[in-house]
Amino acid sequence: MDVKNSRWFIEYFNPYEAHMRGVKNYLVSEKTPYQTMDIIESYSFGKCLILDGKTQSTEIDEYIYHDCLVHPAMMSHPDPKRVLIIGGGEGATLREVLKHKNVKEALMIDIDKKVVDLSKKHLPEWHQNCFSDRRCKLLYMDGRKYLERTKDKFDVIIIDISEPVNEGPAYLLFTQEFYSIVKKKLSRDGVIALQAGSTSCREWFCYASIYATLNKVFPVVQMYQSYIPSFDVPWGFAMATLGRDPKKLSPAEVDGKLKKSVKGGTRFYDGETHQGLFILSKDLRKALREQGRVIRDREPIYTEI
Repeated sequence: MDVKNSRWFIEYFNPYEAHMRGVKNYLVSEKTPYQTMDIIESYSFGKCLILDGKTQSTEIDEYIYHDCLVHPAMMSHPDPKRVLIIGGGEGATLREVLKHKNVKEALMIDIDKKVVDLSKKHLPEWHQNCFSDRRCKLLYMDGRKYLERTKDKFDVIIIDISEPVNEGPAYLLFTQEFYSIVKKKLSRDGVIALQAGSTSCREWFCYASIYATLNKVFPVVQMYQSYIPSFDVPWGFAMATLGRDPKKLSPAEVDGKLKKSVKGGTRFYDGETHQGLFILSKDLRKALREQGRVIRDREPIYTEI
């Protein structure tokens, strides 16, 4: 929606429900070549990044989302030196990756240069100047096309993209064909992590379909979740590996690796949190078994109102 000049940002979950957020100020309201982008200052959550009318992250709680997306995957690889980030325009995913001392190279690919440029200017709290880190490489192009063409391999691939909206920039990055390409670009013991949509009981189909699709490609797939206050729903994540099952990491092992390998620590994630992320309720586990379908290029999935 066009939120400019309104005192309220209204984010619709469906035609009958919405979350209203009081707006203090508008910093950005633009249409990029790929999507609409708004950065607002809200009363409750500080600055908010909004793409195509959907909240991506907020100043108050972005650390929860980014800790969940990045650190379980990094902990699940024995020695993550080369990391690829697809998406993540505001820079916070890159920020968390670069906390890991093992990392020698972090390549971030985002299709929308405008989002990155405006985030650099208006969201320093997110990126904390990580784009200037000597280990960072930044490309502006389609992440799928890059993977199709490159011969490089990565220890960890983190897919931080928006939801699969019809004709949006992300819907072909949730398919079996795409995950098959990703798998070929992983090194030994490789790990991928991605955001997988809401785990609200009314919205299990997308989450379960991502699970079904990953299972067609990877030997180890684990789904997890955390409540994100600004999203107003529990949010799902997925991890797939060529090596270790991330659920088998003990709290002591995670805490030991964090202390040894992560500069500056984490705000949300630790060993005990790691275990809790993978505890899914009975009804959600049933939905994962029964409700999803395999997502393919010719049969994509969309999360539209």
